[in-house]
Amino acid sequence: MELLIEQMVKALVDTPEDVVVAKVEGERTTVFELRVATSDLGKVIGKQGKTAQAMRTILSAAGTKLGKRYVLEILE
Repeated sequence: MELLIEQMVKALVDTPEDVVVAKVEGERTTVFELRVATSDLGKVIGKQGKTAQAMRTILSAAGTKLGKRYVLEILE
């Protein structure tokens, strides 16, 4: 999942070397913390949050297939 998030985000941003994905595992939920360059934050979130919501939907679908719950947090 980390690779999936990383590849999606690197395709969107201008500075792919600044993309960092951290994984925090809980008992039932795995939280992925995404950090990007400040100048790329708008590209990752998208207009009205549509890009971020699309990435969360993909994660949710993949998690459902694997029987897990995934959450994506975009950090500044």
